[in-house]
Amino acid sequence: MATFQVAQPKCNACNKTVYLVDKLTADKRVFHKACFRCHHCNGTLKLSNYNSFEGVLYCRPHYDQLFKRTGSLDKSFEGTPKIVKPERQMDSESAAKLMNMFGGTREKCKCCGKIAYPIERVTVNRTIYHKSCFKCTHGGCTISPSNYIAHEGKLYCKHHHIQLFRVKGNYSQLEASDNEN
Repeated sequence: MATFQVAQPKCNACNKTVYLVDKLTADKRVFHKACFRCHHCNGTLKLSNYNSFEGVLYCRPHYDQLFKRTGSLDKSFEGTPKIVKPERQMDSESAAKLMNMFGGTREKCKCCGKIAYPIERVTVNRTIYHKSCFKCTHGGCTISPSNYIAHEGKLYCKHHHIQLFRVKGNYSQLEASDNEN
């Protein structure tokens, strides 16, 4: 009678044979249920409460403590394998392209002269303002690109512009300066 030997998988932690009744598979690796433990505290893990980083197993609290709260994947607990990644060298042309792409903007606000980053700026007629600087010169009213008037390089809300510059339905002060020229 011929007998077939089926190769039994080996535990990833202890390298001993894992039988079906004690088999646990996580991250495409086989463990004994008793060998499926946190690298830091050696606590027994379950499929519902473990995390893995670069093949090292952690319980959720230690994974969070190590990686999530710090936001870094470089830090490690003492004794935890730490994989050092080589720094990539970049030629100056590639670095310049990257800087231009992600270095932010150098465009300045017309009112205050400071850099206006994309998230905090308003652009009207190719002129850039901070949202906080884009307000009525006369009353400090909040204005928007749809309800402002630019007059002699200054911004006004429609209400104050009418109040200050419209006299009886015309712009008489402008006509007087045109006649002088």
